Amino acid sequence: MSQMSPPACYQSPIRYDPSRMHAAALYCSDGRVGEHFDDFLHNGLLLPRYDRLCLPGGPACLAGHPQAHLEEQGVVDELQFLVQVHKLRRIVLIAHSGCAFYGNRLELREPRLELVQRADLVRAAAFAHRVTGIDAIEAYYARLNDKSLSFERVDV
Repeated sequence: MSQMSPPACYQSPIRYDPSRMHAAALYCSDGRVGEHFDDFLHNGLLLPRYDRLCLPGGPACLAGHPQAHLEEQGVVDELQFLVQVHKLRRIVLIAHSGCAFYGNRLELREPRLELVQRADLVRAAAFAHRVTGIDAIEAYYARLNDKSLSFERVDV
């Protein structure tokens, strides 16, 4: 079976809109849930465009885990840049069930894993507020249900 090579140039059919939504989302880089996150942000939160910060564990890097110290500083720098240059006014934090960052790097298992993730969302929201001054910070826990994800709001 031969593999097709990608085209030398691809023209996206999506129209470019230069206006900003003044919102950013921080979530896990797990490719299995990326489309679900986009769907939730686009259709559930009515954010057709938003600035993305994606890395393993997503908001976990702002929850004070020593295993994510380097990531924390990088995300803080990015958030402060986006506040200054893109005029952010809203941040959405999303954690998801079955996250490998928590399972592998933090060595957590259920039921404690979800409890820590939810607590981390609260800690991450408080930390994001401290470093950006943004009051509009929301947090969600994405739960895998058979073959789909549901997004549950977490009070921060």
